[in-house]
Amino acid sequence: MTERSFRRALHLRVNRIWLPRLRRRALFVVGGIVVGVAALALAYGADFAMALFVSAQRQWPYMPLLVTPLGFGFLAWVTGRYFDGAQGSGIPQVIAARQLKDQQSKTKLVSPKLAAAKMLLLSGGLLVGASAGREGPTVQVGASIMFWLGRFAPHRQPGLLLAGAAAGVAAAFNAPLAGIVFGIEEMGRSFELRTSGLVLGTVIVAGLVPLAIVGDYTYFGRSLVTLGHIQQWIWVLPVAAICGFAGGLFSRGLIAFSYGLPGRVGKVIKSHPVLFAVLCGLGVAVCGVVTGGSIFGTSAEQAKAIMAGEGAPAGFAPLKLLATLLSSVSGIPGGIFSPSLAVGAGIAEMVKTLIPLPIAALTIVCMAAYLAAVLQAPITAFVIVIEMTGNHALIFPVMIGALVATFCSKLVCREGVYHALAHRILQRATLDTKTQLPGQ
Repeated sequence: MTERSFRRALHLRVNRIWLPRLRRRALFVVGGIVVGVAALALAYGADFAMALFVSAQRQWPYMPLLVTPLGFGFLAWVTGRYFDGAQGSGIPQVIAARQLKDQQSKTKLVSPKLAAAKMLLLSGGLLVGASAGREGPTVQVGASIMFWLGRFAPHRQPGLLLAGAAAGVAAAFNAPLAGIVFGIEEMGRSFELRTSGLVLGTVIVAGLVPLAIVGDYTYFGRSLVTLGHIQQWIWVLPVAAICGFAGGLFSRGLIAFSYGLPGRVGKVIKSHPVLFAVLCGLGVAVCGVVTGGSIFGTSAEQAKAIMAGEGAPAGFAPLKLLATLLSSVSGIPGGIFSPSLAVGAGIAEMVKTLIPLPIAALTIVCMAAYLAAVLQAPITAFVIVIEMTGNHALIFPVMIGALVATFCSKLVCREGVYHALAHRILQRATLDTKTQLPGQ
């Protein structure tokens, strides 16, 4: 081979192989940084909005009876009118987007417009007292950012949405392992081997951003409680079963409203979505007033108090479950991760006099079990809770609880809530495509 031929071959190799690979890897690194910054911005905005509402509610305890219903109605109208696709958690939208082939259909579920809207509208929901979390919305924001950045790559990567979603969970919870497991178990139920390294790299970079800015922390603080005797583990089974059936009922209710209730009630809800949102807001407000404001927002502080043995208002668990269900079906943006953890903590508070376990251990088990029941993703649930509490001594009881709860949940609701809602989105996308064909 002549020197000229060698240079030409090297030039072709650099331009056709090495540079595209470098661009792809740079894309995932830059995307991880942007997702991490966006997750922090969403966290600060959500916390600020929630703090304003809590402050006002403490000064005027009955204010939610007016503000929450009106706020729900306004947010549902704005979302449905201008930002369709931003409703609810956002995770079902990302799952559906990964299965769609048409790029235009994907942009209706993941886009910079929806990411910005999700951040603003979620903060708006917390500002008026919605029982919602920011983790699910962070997944849609992360996926939207990665999907948009994919336009600058020579070839769109199949792992972009997966990486963005996993990075969103990692940055939201400061739990990189949970982000990876979430991407594997919940987002795709499979893992693209060709992009696995890039996905992991994105998760690491996104997790490093909040670590660099706010430092190392665990969502619920660090717990050192243990279950010293294996005989204590037997109590995990009935507790997990209770959480499993409760989580299954929640998921079944959320799925039923998403697909549309039968009969006249379903028709009224479909034809008057804003009025329905107002009624949902009124229900959330009543739950909040009854519990002294503890069910508004994520209720993370209440969950921490339960874990510390400080107790909770009477009826906290069922009313938090109801408030979260009403917030989720109302049509406003908001996630169910943090509220589900709070419901699990509330169940622990309810049964603590019947179960001879330390309240901190019981709370951790119940949080993981109820979250596993809602998601029907036991590995994701126990990894998230273990990382959020920093307690690895309870990993086996928590694993058992998550598996038992998932089994019980499936007896009530056959499919996990996110995938069931994603199927509904795909059905609507298929119908929209078919209705557009005659006019093309």
